[in-house]
Amino acid sequence: MKKRKLGNSTLEVSALGLGCMGMSIAYGLPADKKEMIGLIHQAVARGVTFFDTAEIYGPYTNEELLGEALAPYRGQVAIATKFGIRHAANGKQIQDSRPERIRQSLEGSLKRLKVEAIDLYYQHRVDTEVPIEEVAGTVKDLILEGKVKYFGLSEPGVNTIRRAHAVQPVTAVQSEYSLWWRRPEKELLTALEELGIGFVPFSPLGRGFLAGKIDDKTEFVKSDFRNLVPRFTPEARKANQAVVELLSDIAKRKQATPAQIALAWLLAQKPWIVPIPGTTKLARLDENLGAAGIELTAEDLREIDSATEKIAIQGDRYPEELERRTGL
Repeated sequence: MKKRKLGNSTLEVSALGLGCMGMSIAYGLPADKKEMIGLIHQAVARGVTFFDTAEIYGPYTNEELLGEALAPYRGQVAIATKFGIRHAANGKQIQDSRPERIRQSLEGSLKRLKVEAIDLYYQHRVDTEVPIEEVAGTVKDLILEGKVKYFGLSEPGVNTIRRAHAVQPVTAVQSEYSLWWRRPEKELLTALEELGIGFVPFSPLGRGFLAGKIDDKTEFVKSDFRNLVPRFTPEARKANQAVVELLSDIAKRKQATPAQIALAWLLAQKPWIVPIPGTTKLARLDENLGAAGIELTAEDLREIDSATEKIAIQGDRYPEELERRTGL
């Protein structure tokens, strides 16, 4: 597995990481814990050194899973986790990045992950009640204390990134980015390149859609988050098949799969981009990792851009309430 550095930092990780959220929540019932530990071990054996989780995934159970699974590989892998969202008594999620809450979250994450320091610590969503300078200053203190190694932000706006970076250098920004969600190209990627910050796209396969196995007839189990997503209504899925068809055409020529082309496209955008596709299946893990070996030519990339410009993606990527929390 090839390695990449996240921006100008010294944090070097595998070109493709593993997003672990779906092992515990979001896409139906949690997967079998023993099977997921085995899958994580297989990922390490294949050269993956970058694993993504969060306090809120479960909550807590996803961090516990990674803590157990990655215990034999301390010092060989980097674990990214997140603070800043907590469950209220009514079950709703609330942003909470007060300094005392960050410290409380950190201590819990250290214990669950069984580590002495968090490799990459993201603010999960911007908290409009707490100045980002205060958040960055708190993480800076934690870095000086040796409890955190690198600071990150998830789904922030460019102004927030600049303000945070002025207090404590931001190593990585995590946001959604794929062939069916290209908003980061408007201003985010330019700002990250200017500041020397790495980019970690989540949902690089469009929550599974770009893998080509989902159509308008697909039924999701009741607890699957995609039931709430406008982009996953049957009508939207039917309209959005045009993207999958494009990927399938290129995949045939490259002796690859649509998912591999979608990931290879992301890797070709910038050398400091590290996508984190998630999966609960070994075959899918192998498929995803195979994307790192696929070279898309300049002509391939021009063809993809030209074709996607003519495709109008249907449906929002988030329900309105969740979208309001992003880009702040």
